[in-house]
This record gives sequence, C-alpha cells and structure tokens, in this order.
Amino acid sequence: MYLPPQSPQMNPRNIELNSIILYVSTSLRPSLTRHIGPTRIFDVENSPSACGSPSDPQASPSSGLVLHPNMGGHGQRRESFLYRSDSDYDLSPKSRELSRNSSVAGELHGEDLIVTPFAQVLASLRTVRNNFTTLTNPLRPEFVSAVCLLTDESYQKLAMETMEELDWCLDQLETIQTYRSVSDMASNKFKRMLNRELTHLSEMSRSGNQVSEFISNTFLDKQNELELPCPMTQQGGQTQGQGTMTHISGVRKVSQTPGLQGCSVSRFGVKTDQEDLLSKDLEDINKWGLNIFRVAEHSHNRPLTCTMYTIFQERDLMKTFKIPADTFVTFMLTLEAHYHSDVEYHNSLHAADVAQSTHILLATPALDAVFTDLEILAAIFAAAIHDVDHPGVTNQFLINTNSELALMYNDESVLENHHLAVGFKLLQEDNCDIFQNLTKKQRQSLRRMVIDMVLATDMSKHMSLLADLKTMVETKKVTSSGVLLLDNYTDKIQVMRNMVHCADLSNPTKSLDLYRQWTDRIMNEFSHQGDRERERGIEISPMCDKHTASVEKSQVSFIDYIVHPLWETWADLVHPDAQDILDTLEDNRNWYQSMIPQSPSPPFCTGDGEGEGEGGEGGHKFQFELTLDDGQDEDGQDEDGQMGREEGERGTEGGRSPMDQGGVEMEIRGASPT
Repeated sequence: MYLPPQSPQMNPRNIELNSIILYVSTSLRPSLTRHIGPTRIFDVENSPSACGSPSDPQASPSSGLVLHPNMGGHGQRRESFLYRSDSDYDLSPKSRELSRNSSVAGELHGEDLIVTPFAQVLASLRTVRNNFTTLTNPLRPEFVSAVCLLTDESYQKLAMETMEELDWCLDQLETIQTYRSVSDMASNKFKRMLNRELTHLSEMSRSGNQVSEFISNTFLDKQNELELPCPMTQQGGQTQGQGTMTHISGVRKVSQTPGLQGCSVSRFGVKTDQEDLLSKDLEDINKWGLNIFRVAEHSHNRPLTCTMYTIFQERDLMKTFKIPADTFVTFMLTLEAHYHSDVEYHNSLHAADVAQSTHILLATPALDAVFTDLEILAAIFAAAIHDVDHPGVTNQFLINTNSELALMYNDESVLENHHLAVGFKLLQEDNCDIFQNLTKKQRQSLRRMVIDMVLATDMSKHMSLLADLKTMVETKKVTSSGVLLLDNYTDKIQVMRNMVHCADLSNPTKSLDLYRQWTDRIMNEFSHQGDRERERGIEISPMCDKHTASVEKSQVSFIDYIVHPLWETWADLVHPDAQDILDTLEDNRNWYQSMIPQSPSPPFCTGDGEGEGEGGEGGHKFQFELTLDDGQDEDGQDEDGQMGREEGERGTEGGRSPMDQGGVEMEIRGASPT
C-alpha cells in the first residue's frame, strides 16, 4: 500500500493547538475514556477498490496501515464491555468522581474512545503539551491571540489541570514494570473488567455461574489448580514406560492417494461426481460466509483439500512458490486424513472454515499489499494445520488426565504444540513437501510465523492477544500520523496472530444458519467430553454436562465477553471494512438473546440445597478472585482473573450450552495412540 510522506502538519512537534481535539477531562483521566475528537481525520487513501479480489496481482507490500477514526461508524451498535468504567481500579482518587459508567452513556459512542492505559498516557501527554504551548506563549504569532484570551482565573485553572494531568501520567509510568510489555497494562485492566462482569453474571443464576466458569477457565491464562490425576490404569502406565515421547504421536501412514504422483489433478483437487455443484459452492470462495457444509457434501467429505486448493489457485501461490499440484494435493489429503472425522467440531470442516476466513481477512481492502506472498502463505497454511489431530477434548482435560501430550509439553498450550508438530511432520511424508522449492531463509521465516500464529489459537491467550492488538491500534490513533507502521516482525506478526484468532472465533459472525450448525457441533463435542469425565469419576468441565448446559445464555455471554470485543478491535484496525461483520454478529447475538428461556434458574442465595449438580457431587458457586502478582511471567499466568471455588453451590440448569466456536478453542489436541 502506498503511503504519502508525512506532511509538516502531521509532525508531532508541529501540531497546532486546534489540529487535534482530545476530549480528556481530568476527571476521566485513568478511567477508560480518552476521546479522539471528530476534527482529527486521517485522510489518506487506504487501499484500492473495496471489491478488489484476493487474486489481484500483489503489489510491492507497504509497511503501513492507515487507521481511521470511527466517526459515527458504530452507529447505534452496542459497544463491548471494554468501554465500561474501570473506575473501581483507577489509581487516582479524583478519577472516581466522574468516571464513565455502563448505563446509557456507556452503550454507544460516536467518537473514538481510548481504553488502553498506554494510549491514555500518550493522549494525556499530548494534552499536557498543548496546554503547555498555550500557557507559555511560544514566540509564534498564531498562538498570541489564544493566550491573550486567557484570564488570570482560566490561566491558573489550565495550569492546575495540566499539572494534574502530568502527575497522573507519572503515576501510570511508575507502575510499569521494565520487563513487561506496555500492553500488559491493558491485559491486566481487561481481565479485571471481565472478572467483574463474570462475577455479576455468576450471581444471577445457576446457568450464569456455569457460563462464567467456562469463560474463565477457557479464556483467562492462569495457573492450573490441578486435582490429583485420577489413578492410571495398567494400560496407561505401560504407555508411559514405552518411550513413546521420542516421536510425534498421531502421525500415521495414509493410503488414500495411490498413484497420484505424476497424474493429472482434478479441477478442485478432489475427485467427485458432483463437480458442478462443488463448483457452484466454491464460487463464494472470496466471500465471507462460504457454506463449508455444502462444500463437504459435494467433495466426498474433503472440504479442507478442495478449499485450500481453490484458495491457492486464486492467489496463484502454487506458481509463486513452485509447488507441484500433485504434491500439494497429496499433502492436503494427508493432512485432512489426520483430522478426526468422529470429532464433532474440531475436524477438517472447521479447519477449512478457518482457512477460508483467513483468506478473506487477508483480502481486506485496508490490508491491501501490506503482507508479502510468503506471509500470506504462512497465514493460510497455519489456519489449515491449526487443529490437526485434535482429539475432541480440551487442554485442561489432557492435563487433568495426566496425558502423554500434557507431559511432553509441560501443560503449556498442549494441543497447539501438538498440532504444529503433526502439521510440520506431515511435510516429511512421501511427496508431501509443498515447501520444497523455498529457500532455506524462506522456510525458516515461514516456520517461525506459522508457529507464532498456531500458538496464538490457544484460547487461554485470548486476553493477551486482545490487549496487544487494542494497545497497538489505540497508541497509533493518538499519534499525529494515525499510521500503523508494519515495518518490523513484531508488529506484523501481532496483526497476523490476531487475524487467525479472529478467523478461529468467526462462527458467530457468519449467517445464523451456519452459526447454529457450528453451535450444535461444539455442544455435542463438549457433551462427549463430559461423558468421558463422568466415566472417569472426575469433575465435569463447565458447559460439558449435557444435562445442565444452557446453549442460548452461553452464546450471548460468549459474544458479549469474548467475540465482540475481539472483532470490535479488529474492525477498528481495518475500519470501515468489517462493519458488516459486526452487524451480523449483533443480529446473531440478539437472536440467541431472544431464545433464552424467560424463567431463569433461581440464584444461588435461594437456599442451601440449591444447585446440586449431576454426577453425585454438590456444586460450588464459582467465585472470582483477582490476583495481580508482580512476580508472574510475561503471559500473565496466575496474574488476573484467578478463580477460586468457594462457598455456595454450583447448580445446574436444563438446556445445553457451548461457548462455542472454534473460537472457544478450549482444545486439546489429541494424544493419539502410537
């Protein structure tokens, strides 16, 4: 993307007093509200036509992304909980006087609000600078009239406000730990706010408690408070003693492609007697919301292979990287065979859906020519392998059952590490190395990017990813240029990780018909895990008990606390390209809200006997406790949202529920028998 050189007016040192209006009341200081006023316009051409196809020839990638203010862009759409008041945790007592609340004033915003602490500091410093310019009357004629208008009283008031603003900035900067990223400030804040929201939700009903526990366990990265593993069976003990950790489990020989090498490849990479119908389905390959279920039906249940083949053809990637067609198809069929067809949700359908969604997000007009061909190849490949050999259970299940995979990966992103190992190992199978013609440097670069993106699909990293992206976006919005320079690996991979994460959490943004099918699938997968937990005599995970889960309530909460904040931030990054996606998300949320039964389950405080769960054990009300420990690691483990089970009862409610979506990637990739 071509970006014109920065004009003198856009230089931070040359910003005049009225060029940027930051509506930053000192009473709102540490609370979430820093406004970028409507007079600041980042008036730079963002990209070519919005209808540009992802198959358009790639220009030389630029290193910048223009950020546009959402001037009325939100319309009447609800904003996420991130824009509610965090005043309970503000450092400055004065900020609590008029902090923004979550009532009517907090539901809509026509201006850009700044909610990440580091961007708030920058906005405050800009205000300090502008005030200083006014107070000191530099020898510049254009400022004389403004200073002359200040009375002694207004002069003193402005001086005091400037001092208070500067004091607050110093307070914030003094709390930053030198070994942490500034985005940790936002991550801690968002976790506090989510913690408060979930506590409130858990107090409303038994089903609300279960939904809160699910979201906390899945999307907050914290130390696992493990029960003692259940006794290992003799068979399990033998497995540990066989030295199987010296190789990658789950990789097996696949014989579905005999004689493919050297033969002509089918039009869509798979043989099917319904090619015309498949062709019609794949006409939507460049549209958001491709019906991947129909693609599977018309491709002999090979949706991943034909979708990836079509995407690579559209983007001309096989020609660019000299990938033989037969090698590509052999690898894709082998990869698809390592997705378990008996797993309801985390199968090749989901992989195909995430890959196609990533393909569309890469084609966003705002990102036109931002990424190189190699980066595009890495992103789509990462999406394709991100759940391979998924066993249909969560990381926590693998940890709690003392599985070989959990031992191998030290309980850290167990499934995500396994998916990567299997995905790259399959490249070593016969005629499967689709990267054989890449240079050594290209292979190393691609591998690094793929590892970063797949590890980011660990849903326990969600809040950190969200905080990183939002801090990046807001920090650039309060700078004078409004241009996000993606000229280094750290910034680019941050956008790419969030892109794949968005694609993984995209089910609620698709048409309601597709969304409901995905919801049914994730709920069935959760139920199967719950059945396995019941058989083992261990505690059933939240949302995994088919007798108590509340589907509708879980989806509303899933959207409110996880999906909406993420997509809202992505929409700010690529504004205005994702507005239709946000509209669909809002419509789907409203539909599930309308389907919630009108007679809620009784709250926990109704009596001592309430809330006894299935499976013979009384439940406990899930109480949320926040612990911020300065000594914790960079990922924020055990820092925020630390949950404890105390007092009260856990309770259950009829229905089913999923915090679904490949999004709710509470996964645990499979420890396949070896």
